Amino acid sequence: MCEHTEWMLWIEFFCKTREWIVCCTSQKKPGVQGWLLDFLMKPLRKLRIKLINQAEGQVLEIGVGTGLNFELYTEKVEKVVGIEPDTKLLPRAHKRAEEINIPVEIHTIGAENMPFEDDSFDTIVVTWVLCTIPDVEGALAEMKRVLKPGGKLLWIEHTRSRHGLIRRIQDLFNPLWKPLAGGCHLNREPLEFLEQAGFITSGHRARTSERWNLLPIYQGISQESQAPTEDEMGTSAVS
Repeated sequence: MCEHTEWMLWIEFFCKTREWIVCCTSQKKPGVQGWLLDFLMKPLRKLRIKLINQAEGQVLEIGVGTGLNFELYTEKVEKVVGIEPDTKLLPRAHKRAEEINIPVEIHTIGAENMPFEDDSFDTIVVTWVLCTIPDVEGALAEMKRVLKPGGKLLWIEHTRSRHGLIRRIQDLFNPLWKPLAGGCHLNREPLEFLEQAGFITSGHRARTSERWNLLPIYQGISQESQAPTEDEMGTSAVS
């Protein structure tokens, strides 16, 4: 089977799956949505582990979903505060929170307007969420506000392809994909949004191949870019 045919079959599978989710949830079976999300995300577990293991201190997780990341936090983490606007996913998240030894607090809110104090968290974790947030600029501004100076934003996301043909296909499919995938954007570029929000990113690398891939996955560690001090500005002016 050629790679082109393979990803077309994956798109068809995803669309059929999405139809089944909508059908089940409309019949008052919200638990099905959480179960299916777990099933679809399970193959990506290995990609999460190394990223989540870098979290430490007070952690804010954006979009906890069903809580798949909770078991991956290490003893370096003091507490996890999670946010998730989709109430259908929260029963599984609360259950998983009770199964680990780290305190977990979950808020049913979005990322665009969070009730936390400035400089509250040592680490922010974002896994496959920036593609879906309606106001990603507002959400990143909030993350920047609540992240402590020197804190880390750990992220892994699917992104806009670097290959021209695939980029055009992503743009073509995006209007159809968004309603099928719960608002997910095929063609968002996380790194660009992070830079515009005032973050600098290190360790930005591909975790999957981009060839014939509508969902190439990248990860990175971002921190707030620091404005130059008066001494640094003076040194630069002299030189």
